Amino acid sequence: MCGRFTLTVDPAEIQDAFGDFTFPTQFASRYNIAPTQPVLAIPNDAKNKADFFIWGLIPSWAKDPSIGNKHINARGETLAEKPSFRGGFKYKRCLILADGFYEWKSPGGAKTKIPFFIHMKDRKPFAFAGLWDEWQSPDGSLRTCTIITTEPNELMSSLHNRMPVILDPKDYDLWLDPAPQTPDKLTHLIKPFHADAMSAYPVSTLVNKPINDRPECIVPAS
Repeated sequence: MCGRFTLTVDPAEIQDAFGDFTFPTQFASRYNIAPTQPVLAIPNDAKNKADFFIWGLIPSWAKDPSIGNKHINARGETLAEKPSFRGGFKYKRCLILADGFYEWKSPGGAKTKIPFFIHMKDRKPFAFAGLWDEWQSPDGSLRTCTIITTEPNELMSSLHNRMPVILDPKDYDLWLDPAPQTPDKLTHLIKPFHADAMSAYPVSTLVNKPINDRPECIVPAS
């Protein structure tokens, strides 16, 4: 699964990495993004513009918004089958921007889990494959999203049995195509990212609490 991630680079670096898209001129560096919080995403609405979405998908047909707490991740293998995700897979896909994420491991079966920070070796930002939707409440509309997961690559398999789907930049256009897509057009994108491009190291348990959102979260553990 993917339950925490980071976006620490400044807007200029994001713009440089995703040159075809428009971004907010200012946003804060985030070192410990947690579910129910705003995340920076690019929806397939043909505007090529990034905006903030709430992490935890609330389908447009949902009666209770608390369903979003159960939908921070969506299993890639069943996207076309699950009622909460199949509509988004066909119509509402997005890129969720990050430059790292966390996973926890219990070494040797120990009860205490050690958090690991996973990132690209070149430390550049990247995009998770996501789904989005818009839910109407009495107070107005709310746009939410979820991160798609898949089986782990060689690096991630030592930490967890799942990993977020990270898209290759050459696949952004297809994923963000506003036209309806059938599963056979998209399923080949739901796969583990190249392990040789990624790296991981243990960090402090400071990251265990979402209230801790500061640079120390990604400092290697001593």
